[in-house]
Amino acid sequence: MPKLDLSSVPVKTGSIYPEPYASMVKGRSSLRLGDAAGLTQFGVNLVTLEPGAMSSLRHWHLAEDEFVMVTEGECVMVQDEGETIMRPGDCAGFPAGSTNGRHFLNRSDAPARFLVVGSKAPREVATYSDHDLKVEIAGGKARFTYKDGTDWTGPR
Repeated sequence: MPKLDLSSVPVKTGSIYPEPYASMVKGRSSLRLGDAAGLTQFGVNLVTLEPGAMSSLRHWHLAEDEFVMVTEGECVMVQDEGETIMRPGDCAGFPAGSTNGRHFLNRSDAPARFLVVGSKAPREVATYSDHDLKVEIAGGKARFTYKDGTDWTGPR
């Protein structure tokens, strides 16, 4: 495989989240580098957070490991125990099944970027720590539910 030309990798914006959550991640975009390289066993994404943006709802994965390394700018990692400033070279790992939800915020006045590497489990469940929301992903389709497993119909 030749060297990836980052300028030719499509920028992914938007979210699979239902509203009102989709709007909460405005200002986040990513380059799906693993997909561009033809990788199938793990994902590699270069995420950009514009000033004031949030990476995701705070969440944890049941079946997927995840690793993050900040490459540019400064962002804040929010976990159960609090907030941690992350700068270029700072890394964090999140083993599958650890219920310590996390997300990243850009409170600076410049874009922040981080690399995310994660396993691609054939079936995955992500639970959102601060909201009554879960997503089950199987066969490339997402199904949102409340934490008790009933179909999601909107915030309650």
